[in-house]
Amino acid sequence: MRPSDLAREHGLSTQAVRNYEQAGYLPAAERTPSGYRIYTEAHAAALRAYLALIPAYGHAASGRIMRAVHHGELDDALAVIDAGHHQLLRDRATLDTVRKAITHLTTPTPRATESRTIGELAHLLEVTPATLRKWEDARILTPPRDPATGYRRYGPDDIRDAELAHLLRRGGYPLHRIALVVEQIRDAGGTDAVTRALDDWRERLTTRGLAMLDAAAHLGRYLSHIS
Repeated sequence: MRPSDLAREHGLSTQAVRNYEQAGYLPAAERTPSGYRIYTEAHAAALRAYLALIPAYGHAASGRIMRAVHHGELDDALAVIDAGHHQLLRDRATLDTVRKAITHLTTPTPRATESRTIGELAHLLEVTPATLRKWEDARILTPPRDPATGYRRYGPDDIRDAELAHLLRRGGYPLHRIALVVEQIRDAGGTDAVTRALDDWRERLTTRGLAMLDAAAHLGRYLSHIS
């Protein structure tokens, strides 16, 4: 098989196929006496496996999986796959947590005298103070300042907004979308935007899970070629 034969199946350029081989995503091709690459069905199976891995695990992890396979380090490849499944399981658990907490997080709470500093809130959420300041720049958080010291003080509603932002960030949502959700809750107490975000998050997790199944099938077929 020629590079163009592999490339045509996936709508790639022949240079992309060569680049994948050079990066270790495909096994090294043999050469003709004149220097042309010779690809086999094993190379075609490797390319199918690599491209199937990408929507399941991302480009970087997919590259690590294929390079580990080609170096004979199957356990290392499986460890990357295991980590991907573990992350998906954690994401599902986080989504369930958000759904269970949504009523609490989006229910307006009375202002209380107790408040937290930026350091205390960062510790509570297990993020850095710099992250909270970034959320403030994005208009997700709008904490008042202590008149005497000028320091930020986060009241109950501010903490609610921060908790919600933290959970949605865990779901992969960009800051500008989170800001819109928080603004709707802050202004109207509505939960429609959050519900739509959670439904979209669940759909993306399902898509990733199905991609993992497809990738496993392709990788299994490729391993049968080289075992």
